[in-house]
Amino acid sequence: MPSIADDHLTDSVLAARADARAQALQTSDQMPYRPAATSPFVPDGVPAAALVWAETVAPGGYTHRIVSRGTRIRLDDPTGAACAHVILFNALETSERLNVADTIKIPWQAYLGSGHPLLSGDGRALATITADTSGRHDTFCGTTTDESSIAKYGSADPQGPAPSGRSRFLLAASKHGLTGRDLPPSISFFKAVHVEPDGALTFQGGAGPGTHVELVAEIPLLVLIVNVPHPLDPADDYLVGPLRVHAWPGTPTLPGDPQFTATPEVNRAYLNSIDYAEARGL
Repeated sequence: MPSIADDHLTDSVLAARADARAQALQTSDQMPYRPAATSPFVPDGVPAAALVWAETVAPGGYTHRIVSRGTRIRLDDPTGAACAHVILFNALETSERLNVADTIKIPWQAYLGSGHPLLSGDGRALATITADTSGRHDTFCGTTTDESSIAKYGSADPQGPAPSGRSRFLLAASKHGLTGRDLPPSISFFKAVHVEPDGALTFQGGAGPGTHVELVAEIPLLVLIVNVPHPLDPADDYLVGPLRVHAWPGTPTLPGDPQFTATPEVNRAYLNSIDYAEARGL
């Protein structure tokens, strides 16, 4: 016969379960939407049922996802305060990853914008920027480190009030068996840096609320995104806004697309991506 103590324990467990299940019905302004079609922010012209990824990343938050070749990924900055730090990996062979130097060198352009391919160190286009209403991005500075966050905000704890971009990338990478040694420099969307004639870097900030960037995956990708302040942001406080992410199936850059032959170097990068995809039956 159960004791009074046993009855009390059972009641507590049942109450805890009921409370936990009640929490599952709650929503937040920053959360993943599952299924993706339930997103309250479906991009114009995209059928909700087509979405494969929908999420609002909180300030100081991160997200990660494996997407197939041809997937369209849209990043939205609803408040003008988001800063999306992005690293891309070949999802089939994560030793191939974003190479910021080649992303600048191959297109002969350091400032990101529509039509700009994002290159790996293996000479392949990992993704291409297909739309950009912001025009404020950065390929020079990477993300914040624990040291820089502690110096500026007094903390870099991943669960604290001012997590560093590096610590958030480490958490995202760990979900896929990767470590800090696997993380290359990132690129940043929605916050611009300009190189002056003397080599100095000038922070130019964002373009205001309501801008977006769209990418297309040229091969299967592992996408890591961190939403933290830019390392050159002059604000004393840890200021960053929510970031919206949506993705849906599409087609990669193919022969006949204007971007495919933008330059001889870019053309070779796309041919390398197609050759890789075809060799793996993608």
